[in-house]
Amino acid sequence: MAAVMHATWNLASKRAASGLPYVWVSGGLSFLIWTPVVVGFCWWHPVPLSWLGVAFMILSGVLHAGYSIFLQRAYRSGDFSLVYPLARGTGPLLSSLAAIAFLGERPAPLALGGIALIILSIFYLTGGPALWNGHPHGHAIFNGVCCGLFIATYTVADQRAVVFAGVSPLLLDWGGNLARSMLLAPLAWRRRVECRDVWRTYRRECLTVAILGPGAYMLVLWAMTFSPLSSIAPVREVSILIGAYFGARILKEGDAARRLAATFGMAAGVVALALG
Repeated sequence: MAAVMHATWNLASKRAASGLPYVWVSGGLSFLIWTPVVVGFCWWHPVPLSWLGVAFMILSGVLHAGYSIFLQRAYRSGDFSLVYPLARGTGPLLSSLAAIAFLGERPAPLALGGIALIILSIFYLTGGPALWNGHPHGHAIFNGVCCGLFIATYTVADQRAVVFAGVSPLLLDWGGNLARSMLLAPLAWRRRVECRDVWRTYRRECLTVAILGPGAYMLVLWAMTFSPLSSIAPVREVSILIGAYFGARILKEGDAARRLAATFGMAAGVVALALG
């Protein structure tokens, strides 16, 4: 469910691709929609919230703000079937490489094979040797990789929040969204005319992101509370395949066969990485 919802709201973001104003309007709308849910949840299921939990909320908001901005930049400069798999696939890759380099982890052969497959698939997806000769989608690729870096970082931070700090997934996502909206508010105020235009033009897309974005992520965070991350990650990455299909069939983007093949390879690599 989270995979389908995630790919769907990203498709809406691609259709809008209006930068920071779109991020802020969608975030503010999400805050309004989900606040009654959070209030009702806290009323019926009181949960203690420590200062550590508040710190995790703020950290989540900062990291998601960076992710959202780079995602919009990537969608404005590249195809959905290129950016979405690239962003989703580099997240697990970068987190694994960081664990090897800085935490001294030694993955099993299956995981090492998954890392190699992801790297090869990304290389194939982004045009192979064209990367070294001025790729026509160079800006989109750079921003997509930056998205992957933020994904790797906030996934680890948010997993620590719900598992070790005991923050409710609903409260973590809501608090993170509040922190992100407050962080971007001064910039949004300077571009308030653009924010108004975004709401008038892309109201449906804003509503899609506001509802499905938190819903998809809360499902993943909830799953983390009773299932190991190695079980969640492979199923969640089905969204890569869904996103590639959306780009090829709905948006009618070119080079579909190569991108779908690279996406299948990337998804298989993520599964091998998680199982290894």
